[in-house]
Amino acid sequence: MKKEDDFNRIVADNEGRIKRICGYYNSNEHDQKDMCQEVLINIWKSLDNFRGDSAMSTWIYRIAVNTALTYTGKAYKHMKLMVNADTQNLSSVYADEGVEDKQLKDKQFEILQNELNMLSVIDKTLISLMLEGLTMKEIADVIGITEPNVKVKIHRIKTQLQSKLIGGRNETK
Repeated sequence: MKKEDDFNRIVADNEGRIKRICGYYNSNEHDQKDMCQEVLINIWKSLDNFRGDSAMSTWIYRIAVNTALTYTGKAYKHMKLMVNADTQNLSSVYADEGVEDKQLKDKQFEILQNELNMLSVIDKTLISLMLEGLTMKEIADVIGITEPNVKVKIHRIKTQLQSKLIGGRNETK
């Protein structure tokens, strides 16, 4: 009964997080639900193996990201990263320096969405975790690379995306 109680608590505490990760990796609502089910199955199967070496949320992110990547199959390179304007931490990527014009914002968002989907699989994963608000250390723990490497990669990605957005802003003038 303890495992079931732990599982129910984990699901209750992380349901929104799991749904967002699944939403990043698939735009189809039906597929998102299937992916979420796979994440829950993988959490259940792995629950006995959780040693507490990392935070529970980091462990959940790792399972969710790995499941999402596995679920998308061999189409990793063509995998789309789905973000929307309501994504909580999008402003950390989005060059929104006083842009007032809605049409211009929409154009920048379109450019951002296209650029995000041109990133490599690892870069998409890094950005999705950054958009979730994870710290650099937490991202490093989820991905399995060093924290300085995460910082460098995210800095490069953000610089690249911001230059594209600024370029897109100039193109629309």
